[in-house]
Amino acid sequence: MYCIDRLLRYLFFAAAIVAPSVLVIESRAQEVQVRVYDRHHHDYHNWDAHEDHVYRHYLVVHHRTYVVYSRQHHSVQDHYWSYRHSYPDRD
Repeated sequence: MYCIDRLLRYLFFAAAIVAPSVLVIESRAQEVQVRVYDRHHHDYHNWDAHEDHVYRHYLVVHHRTYVVYSRQHHSVQDHYWSYRHSYPDRD
């Protein structure tokens, strides 16, 4: 009985040490960072699902058809980032 109790303690201890590192590695593997440079404001923005959602909302508000951001004309991209700086996220 003493051996089983000792083995269980070691397994629990090992799991407590290894689990956080496995979670960090897994979460980093899922992150895909796409950074977009804003020429007029001289800064970078992370393009993620939230930014895509805001971009689509911007297109609806300004009565534009959807075009993938990277293929959008530079003037529209510049206007979008001016819009984003004027109406930042409220976190």
